Amino acid sequence: MPLVMDCEITARQEVAEGHHRLVLHAPAIAAQAQPGQFCMLQVQPGCYPFLRRPMSIERTFADGISILYKIEGEGTRLLSAAHAGDSLNIQGPLGKPFPLERAYDRQILVAGGIGVAPFPGLAEAILRVLGKTPEVVLAARTEDLLLCEKDFRQMGCKVHLATDDGSAGDKAFASEVLERLESGPDTLVYACGPMPMMKAVHFVCEESGALCYASLEALMACGDGVCLGCALEAKREIEAERMVRVCKDGPVFDTALIDWNAR
Repeated sequence: MPLVMDCEITARQEVAEGHHRLVLHAPAIAAQAQPGQFCMLQVQPGCYPFLRRPMSIERTFADGISILYKIEGEGTRLLSAAHAGDSLNIQGPLGKPFPLERAYDRQILVAGGIGVAPFPGLAEAILRVLGKTPEVVLAARTEDLLLCEKDFRQMGCKVHLATDDGSAGDKAFASEVLERLESGPDTLVYACGPMPMMKAVHFVCEESGALCYASLEALMACGDGVCLGCALEAKREIEAERMVRVCKDGPVFDTALIDWNAR
């Protein structure tokens, strides 16, 4: 069951320009959380901003969780001013996690920009639960915006870099790097990033026969599936609707379920 509680910030770090990590004392949430789940976070005490902000859980620890986020609007700007010792009210964990399936010989994580946020915890779970080391494709506009590369390399992951300007790794899109890795029916691909990237990754996987799970991003007002503000078109009916709610039915989906041509 999701919890709602005040959680103390135990550490904060700017990991790149406009990108921050918070570590929160939240042992009860950490005990329940699985890779791919998220929290709804009140960015400061009081009624402004009125709505909570959805944040992927980056990692879990014995006494808490970490959150990795990008400053994109007023809510995240206010959040970036928080300091160690401050408390934030958090609802979570929410949503469906990434499946860990033993039937696949190979796991590839494909991240675009801040889409890397749920993947450090997922990589740790793959290592711990499946006893396998995933490959990682990290893509960003420039070298300075490639996040978590050191974390993945310390886990022993083979990391493939792609940047729009060629400042690090290949001058290519994440989907192009994935295509070169020649995934196939023995491969499970996990993706998170901008919608155009995940659409392209889906079609690469469809062509190669790889199964792909994507963590989708959407504007969320409630996080509980009530407001329907995060609904996306699906290829088959779910509860008599050809739509899915990112917060309640996801955020992790088999990409074959999503109607990417409607995006």
